[in-house]
Amino acid sequence: MPVHRTGIELVGMGGVGKTTLARLVYDDVQVNNHFKLKAWICISDEFDISVRSKEIFIAFGGEVKKEHENFNKLQEAIRDHLTRKRFLLVLDDVWSESREDWETLVSPFYTCSPGSKIIVTARKDKLLKELGYNSLYKHLESLSDDDALSLFALHALGVRNFDSHLSLKPHGEDEDSWKGVLESEIWKLPVEDKIIPALRLSYHDLSAPLKRLFAYCSLFPKDFLFDKEDLVLLWMAEGFFQPTPSDLTKETLGQKFFDELLSRSFFQHAPNNESLFVMHDLMNDLATSVATEFYFRLDNESGKNIKKMKLDKYRHMSFVGEKYVAYGKLQVLENTKCLRTFLATFVGEVESRRHFFLSNKVLTDLLPELPLLRVLSLSGFVIRELPESIGTLRHLRYLNLSQTHITHLPETICNLVNLQTLILFGCKELTELPNNFLNLKNLQHLDVRDTLLSFQMLLEISKLKSLQITLSKIKIESERGIEIAKLKDFKNIYGKISVVGLEKVQHAIYAHEANFSEKRLSELELVWGDELNDSRNDMLEKEVLNELKPCHDKLIKLKIRSYGGFEFPKWVGDPLFLYLKHVSISGCKRCTSLPPLGQLLSLKELFIQGLYGVEAVGSELFGTGQAFPSLEILGFRDMCGWRKWSGAVFPRLQKLEIRDC
Repeated sequence: MPVHRTGIELVGMGGVGKTTLARLVYDDVQVNNHFKLKAWICISDEFDISVRSKEIFIAFGGEVKKEHENFNKLQEAIRDHLTRKRFLLVLDDVWSESREDWETLVSPFYTCSPGSKIIVTARKDKLLKELGYNSLYKHLESLSDDDALSLFALHALGVRNFDSHLSLKPHGEDEDSWKGVLESEIWKLPVEDKIIPALRLSYHDLSAPLKRLFAYCSLFPKDFLFDKEDLVLLWMAEGFFQPTPSDLTKETLGQKFFDELLSRSFFQHAPNNESLFVMHDLMNDLATSVATEFYFRLDNESGKNIKKMKLDKYRHMSFVGEKYVAYGKLQVLENTKCLRTFLATFVGEVESRRHFFLSNKVLTDLLPELPLLRVLSLSGFVIRELPESIGTLRHLRYLNLSQTHITHLPETICNLVNLQTLILFGCKELTELPNNFLNLKNLQHLDVRDTLLSFQMLLEISKLKSLQITLSKIKIESERGIEIAKLKDFKNIYGKISVVGLEKVQHAIYAHEANFSEKRLSELELVWGDELNDSRNDMLEKEVLNELKPCHDKLIKLKIRSYGGFEFPKWVGDPLFLYLKHVSISGCKRCTSLPPLGQLLSLKELFIQGLYGVEAVGSELFGTGQAFPSLEILGFRDMCGWRKWSGAVFPRLQKLEIRDC
């Protein structure tokens, strides 16, 4: 089907509301029901057709394999995946004007089902006109003054205007206050976009610490996906937080600062992942414009004039990752002896950039010339080993090697006595740590998710007193399952964890000693073996699950798989879990009833699968009071014994899926 027949174009100046309008359509319940597949992709000005194609494939539920490094194979996979399926694809913030690139990007969509739609948001319509896209609006314009005031009144007071709230008028009649805004020098600054001066007022209203933190974000490209915790760790490593008289830790203070920026709309939740954040393009422009001469982001545009620039004044530098980053691109940094920050940044999900290469000379020749580095990120590159010279960076506080191919760390890394954060997430070939790793006395954050480091090795390094460890999986392998008791020594496990092999735990006291209620877990997965035989003791497994109750004021996501009890302990569904948003229960074949999950006030997504023994779904699931006040997505699968469903009221449900029941 010709793409121009499926395309809808939203064109307008930055900040006018194109993305917001597209998001309203994308999230509409009727739209959800109409399309088999949906995907939202931010294109922006860094248009790498291979990376964007991978992002589209992943967003539509495809799995990127090694063979898909061949672009033709990738396009074939996308074409096969979309054949005879009706989809909605939003391509947000399109800047490219290359017709050839664009036609290549959309070529796999010709096999889709009739009724598929592509929504494109852009500031210019030249290319889209050439392609014959249907223009939903010639150009989106700003709201009129009357409409803007009416919208403000609606959100502030739930009314169309302020006529019924005359008592509010005196607060707006201070002429001097309005003159201060009207006559501000900000409006006279030369800018390309009329919205920027208004945003500058918001920036100038920030406290000095917040201004500094916001300016730091100029190092990241448009559409970058921010992880709140990681950004706070970067701020900490840069020394941005001063000691406070309160009991707040620097990490807690950083999170409060981030939340303040979020509440003021300097950040937004990412469209496809509510745990991540993005910065609107205009906010990114604002950050760049207010960043002092100390911040520099090397991208395709700034790189054109880099040889003419005085780089020795910069203290913080980032560069946007590409398929291959040659030494020549970064060689000019050899004279930036005072550089404190060297960040590799990427746009998009990790899966879309598996094979990015960095010249080895950057590691061996450039890094030793930057002795004052505090922050170093080489995340996402095909790096197999670090040079011994890494140990000369004595000021280093933050080192990110995530998603690299390293198999070991050099012994000299133990010389980095100021190191606070070490991120090894996704280093799937890493099997060991240096012998003198315990010399890193100041190490506070260690992320070893998806590595091959042994449980015993992690147990050894947990002796570092101030260390918070982020794990991904604990596998119980001994016959009695006593390993789980040793988790008591991980006093600062942090973030997400999956415990696999719980059917081997022979005594509930082992689970009790693990002391899960004291650990700061945001996501917890508890997994028993798939094979359900006579050796499995249902009462013991219930006791074990009961003892694995996590801390209720941290947990956001809970998964329970292949549990062998007939019923769940009381904590599963306890309304004290105020922040629990996602619950998945699967493969619990013996269970005859469901826990009272309706009592979870924040629960948004619930998936129940393979509970063969459940015959009726009713009051036991809903609990007491108003059930499921926040639930938006509910799915049942493979419930072969289910016969009756009663009392179902879901005030905010958007999607219901029932399969093989």
